Amino acid sequence: MSSTRRTTDRALIPTGHDASSYTCLRSLARRGIGSVVASEKPGVPAAASRYCDESVALPDPRADLLAYRDALLAICERDDVRTVIPVRPEDCYVLSRYEAEFSEHVSLVVPTMPQLERVHDRLLLAAAAEAAGVPVPETRRLADVDDWSDKLLIKSRYNVLTDAYLEELGPSDMDVVKNICHVGNGVTPDVEGIRTTMRHDPIVQEFVETDGEFMFTGLYDRGEPLATFQHRQIRGNSYTGGGGVYRRSISDPELESVGRKLLAELDWHGLACIEYMRDADTGEYVLTEINPRMWQSLPSTVAAGADYPWYYWLAATGRADEIDPDYDLGVGTHMLHGELGYLISVLTEDSPHVPRPSVARTLWEIGSSIAAEPRFDYLTLDDPWPFLAGVRNVLPDLPFDRLPLPDRLRRGRPDGS
Repeated sequence: MSSTRRTTDRALIPTGHDASSYTCLRSLARRGIGSVVASEKPGVPAAASRYCDESVALPDPRADLLAYRDALLAICERDDVRTVIPVRPEDCYVLSRYEAEFSEHVSLVVPTMPQLERVHDRLLLAAAAEAAGVPVPETRRLADVDDWSDKLLIKSRYNVLTDAYLEELGPSDMDVVKNICHVGNGVTPDVEGIRTTMRHDPIVQEFVETDGEFMFTGLYDRGEPLATFQHRQIRGNSYTGGGGVYRRSISDPELESVGRKLLAELDWHGLACIEYMRDADTGEYVLTEINPRMWQSLPSTVAAGADYPWYYWLAATGRADEIDPDYDLGVGTHMLHGELGYLISVLTEDSPHVPRPSVARTLWEIGSSIAAEPRFDYLTLDDPWPFLAGVRNVLPDLPFDRLPLPDRLRRGRPDGS
């Protein structure tokens, strides 16, 4: 465990190598609120930050979910820990599933399990979208598809695989399946191989031709919005899509409408990040998915003035009336290693549905956009260590031990030392 400074009240931030966790502790530190960064992974960038008060090791939730839960509960028993901020899929599941146990020690703003199940099960989510009048791609179980003549996608039915959704799993089992299989017209996929890889019967969705990807986020209190935010995703993790690595804040009444309609149908409570794609033919915003937690592009959200970590703290500590949901429009930001991932996807990936951009055009667009909008998720002059920790994780063979770096960056090396 490492400690750099102390404050009276702290938020517990379980994390991996997520940019959003660094944004959370930096945002709260500026408000005088401390943080406990907890992870099962070595070399967590957030733990290298000057704003990190304390870092704690956790069991691996994907090896033993109950041991992970118990470790979180033990930290929550401390008098200085007031809340837990959900950053990853495993955290939003654990906090909702065991909310009664956690609420004995901390205050949470998380959905109930019935609400979470309607979001985690993409079949139920599609039905909720239809009930709300929100456009959604045709969604079926893989077992129900026998016609492969259209452009289709195969993806996990569930955000997380746990015993709440799959009877063959036990209470300590947990996994996340992010595979998305693009199926070309008239191509019959290896159905049994896909089921084996995904460990369950996934879903099949129609492929929607789009002219843009968008995000609508909200923090809700029992069906009532405390704050909402929108951005347009300009580039994702891959040229075929994925989480945003270059985004710009916007405000579109139609996007606001479909986002609020869906969360009203769900009677939502807590955080929600809703991904939409705009149908190139109809101009409608079509639902992609909901993540009930902080999101990958949270640094972009906070850079535009929508300070969701602070909003969450205020809601969790009974001060929701202090939330000011206004934000600035036209603010663009980059995740630098995500931009590298996008370039790698152009070099290595292939899709029967999405044309691959040229390498020269990709390099020009990334370089020119960084020059025009030099705002970055990790890289800051007043706190460079998280960015360097992230580089160390991506390029572990670089000679970091030869550099004059602070102890916080030397601890938790990828080899576990």
